[in-house]
Amino acid sequence: MNIDSNRKDQHVELAQAQYNQSSESDFQKVRFIHHSFPQISTQDVSLQTTLLGHKMELPFYINGMTGGSKKTKIINEKLAIVAKECGLAMASGSLSAAIKNPDLEDSFKVIRNVNPDGFVMANIGAHHSWENAKRAVDILDANGLQIHINAPQELVMPEGDRDFSMWLSQIEKMVQNVGVPVLVKEVGFGMSRETIEQLIQVGVTSVDVSGKGGTNFAAIENARRTTFSYDDLENWGQSTVVSLLEATELSNQVHVLASGGIKTPFDIIKALSLGAEAVGLSGQFLHMVVEDGPEKTIETIQAWKEKMISIMTLLGKKSVLELKETDLIFQRDIIDWCEMRGIDYRTFAIRSNHYL
Repeated sequence: MNIDSNRKDQHVELAQAQYNQSSESDFQKVRFIHHSFPQISTQDVSLQTTLLGHKMELPFYINGMTGGSKKTKIINEKLAIVAKECGLAMASGSLSAAIKNPDLEDSFKVIRNVNPDGFVMANIGAHHSWENAKRAVDILDANGLQIHINAPQELVMPEGDRDFSMWLSQIEKMVQNVGVPVLVKEVGFGMSRETIEQLIQVGVTSVDVSGKGGTNFAAIENARRTTFSYDDLENWGQSTVVSLLEATELSNQVHVLASGGIKTPFDIIKALSLGAEAVGLSGQFLHMVVEDGPEKTIETIQAWKEKMISIMTLLGKKSVLELKETDLIFQRDIIDWCEMRGIDYRTFAIRSNHYL
C-alpha cells in the first residue's frame, strides 16, 4: 500500500473512533422560542433548496470524505448508492492522491459510476494549481468543485504543507478556469468574517463555513504523529454556529453552506435557521454506511425527512428561506463571542415579529 492510501485508511479509522466519543456541540447551545400557533400544515412544508445552482429536494448533502485506497473505494460506493437512491448531492474526498497516482482514480470514479446522473462535487486542496483542479473535475465528470482549506490540519500532519502564501491566488485561478461552480470549504476549523470577505474578493460565491464540533482533523493528524504532540491545536478554530453568526452580515454577497458537528435533523434545521442555505454531513454519513450499510442509511434519511417537516411545521415555516425568520436564543458563551465581535445577537430572538 502506498503512503497516500495508508493515510486515507488511517483517516477513516480515526474519524470513526472520534464519532464514538461524546462531545458537546454548540448546536446544543441554540434554542428555538416556542410559539403556540404554527398556523400551517405539514403538507405546506417544502424542504427544497439549491446548492451551486442545483435544485435539491432535501436541504442536506453528503460532504467530502474519502477515497484513495481499496477500503475507501468500498465506502465511496456505499455513499454513492445512498446519494443516488435519496437524490442527495455528494462531494468526493480530496482527489490529491489520484492526481499524484492515477492508479487510485478508481476509488473516486466509483462515485460517478454508481450515480451517473447525480450532482457530484470533486474535492481538492487550495494549494493545487487550477490545472490540477480541472483534472479533479474531469476524473469525476463533476458538476462542481469543492476546494478545501485546512491550514491547521496541514501543520499538524507530519507530511503536510508548510507554505500557505499562494492559497488565495490559487483559489482565484480555480474560480476563473475550472469551468464549473466552486464551493470553498473549511475542514472543521470554522470561518471568520474576515476569511469570507477575502474569499469574496477573489471571486468566490459559495462557502461552507465548516466549524469545529464534528470530525477533528487536528486530532486525527496528531494521533498519526510519532514525534512531539500538537495536542494544544486540537481545540483550534470556531464552531459551526459561531461561523454562521460570523457570516450573517455577508449572506447577501455569498451563498453560505454549513457543516461540522451536524448529526441530526434538529441540527440541520438549526443550521438553516442560522443562515445556511444547505447543510453538509460527513462523519454522520460515514458512520451510518460503515456500521449500518446503505439500505439502513436510506431508511434513516427517509425518517429524517419526516422529522424535519415536523420541526418546520412546529416552527410555522413553510420553506428553508422562511427558517431565517425563526426566533433563536443563545447560551452565554455564544453571546460573549458575539459581543466581542460586534455581532448583533439580540435580533435573532425577535425575528418573527409576532407581536409587531
